[in-house]
Parts: sequence; structure tokens; C-alpha cells
Amino acid sequence: MPNIRPISELRNNANEISDFCRQTLEPVYITRNGSGDMVVLNIEEYERRMSLIDLYGKLAVAEKEIADGAEGEDFLSFAAKLRESVHGSL
Repeated sequence: MPNIRPISELRNNANEISDFCRQTLEPVYITRNGSGDMVVLNIEEYERRMSLIDLYGKLAVAEKEIADGAEGEDFLSFAAKLRESVHGSL
């Protein structure tokens, strides 16, 4: 169930809202005059969610490339190249 609070509570209880967001990793929805106005979210959770959105975007691009006929690289050969670039030639 979403945590919805009026903007006056943000002004009067910012520390409590911050603690809630940090402990639960859930957003707090702030209303102004009864309508949604903003969302407060813990910074680490925000960054995690933004990273996921970025990853989903990259996956969508890769899936489109495959659907358009692009050929991928064999995992074992790619992993060998990656290992070599990190650890040098074995």
C-alpha cells in the first residue's frame, strides 16, 4: 500500500519521512491540495532503480538488433577475450 502524505507533513516531519524511506526502501508520495505532487525516495534506492531503467533500455536495444538480424558473439570466445584483457594472455 503506498505511503501518501500531504506536503505539510514533508515540511513538518522531513526527518521521519527520510527515516521511513531509508528503512523501507519505499517511496513516499507527497500531495498538494489533494493531488499528487512529488515522490520522496531514498537516494540509494533511486540510483538502483535508475540503473535498472538504464539496463532495460540497453536490453531493448540489443533485442531490437537481434530482431533486425544482427549476429551476436559466442559467449566462450567473448569471455576468453575479456579474461585476456583483464589478466593478460594465459
